[in-house]
Amino acid sequence: MLTAGAVCVIVFLVVAALALILPDPDREPASELPALARSHGIDLGVAVAVNPLTHDSRYRDLVTDHYTSVTAENTMKWQYVQPERGTFDWSGPDAVVNHAGDHGLSVRGHTLLWHNQLPDWLAQGSFDAEELRAVMREHFGALMGRYQGRVASWDVINEPFEDDSPRLRENLWHRTLGEDYVAEALRTAHETDPEARLYINEFGVEGSGEKADALYELASDLLDQGVPLHGIGFQGHFVHGAVPEDLAENMRRFAELGLDVEISELDVRVPEPATTEDLEAQADEYRHVLESCLAVSRCVGVTVWGVADAHSWIPEWFPGYTAALPFDDDYAPKPALGGMIQALSRGRRAQPRATTRTVSGRR
Repeated sequence: MLTAGAVCVIVFLVVAALALILPDPDREPASELPALARSHGIDLGVAVAVNPLTHDSRYRDLVTDHYTSVTAENTMKWQYVQPERGTFDWSGPDAVVNHAGDHGLSVRGHTLLWHNQLPDWLAQGSFDAEELRAVMREHFGALMGRYQGRVASWDVINEPFEDDSPRLRENLWHRTLGEDYVAEALRTAHETDPEARLYINEFGVEGSGEKADALYELASDLLDQGVPLHGIGFQGHFVHGAVPEDLAENMRRFAELGLDVEISELDVRVPEPATTEDLEAQADEYRHVLESCLAVSRCVGVTVWGVADAHSWIPEWFPGYTAALPFDDDYAPKPALGGMIQALSRGRRAQPRATTRTVSGRR
């Protein structure tokens, strides 16, 4: 007969064994998404915010378990990383890059030049061309230099065109340096980190149209000049019901220039209130986006712009819209997550096409 002490030991061992076998009920089970994405040779990324990444274990688990790369949603933007000239705050960028390194995730750098989220000293300053070039070199050198070898690609130029127009935006850089600022920035970035992949990132160009055509002409002209441009980021901030059918076709023409392409900021916002039918249809839209990437041989990844609806930028910037991401306010998976799994499970990777253009000495 077992003694009371022996019974206690057995019970303890059984409980310990079950703790190892059974999942934590508060943790989302590890996803098949990373393995599926890697099997196709693409990254499946997510934009992360520093505060929940550093303080919320459930948020961290969703990032680590479901994605292969991360993009800093805000903390690498100029107003946060260099709030005063020559004064850098590395706490946020370090948190993102260190988390990625600790969990085997790649990092997309976002962003180096943008007309928005500039510190006052820059936005309201008065610089001649040479002074602004010096500011650019200092910033690139500090930010890209700190993470050289740890950040694989950078959105060097973000949203160079006007919101609803094929015209180049009259931003600080364009006004002071002229339209050649795009080429100057790409060359400066390449000199700073010769191994990094350098992107132009834009919205409203995912389907065919005048703005997409203008971006195509800009990219083609830059390549003709030998400018080190390696890829185009198609942001993908879509409205439910308006995801372009010709997404793959449009990306493919940029790929045929010899450029990598990717969906860099994917979300699909739904008018309030989001119904069950809306969310099921949204799943088909997420599936379509990933299938479009898989249909283009040089599409290297898809990045979802936010971890869960609770942290999405959509309600603040687009009142009346909601539910844009694959996880809801409580971090529970939505049909959109299944749509991504379905695309990666069924999709057949496009065969590589011969590159017809030389991009900074690379084929």
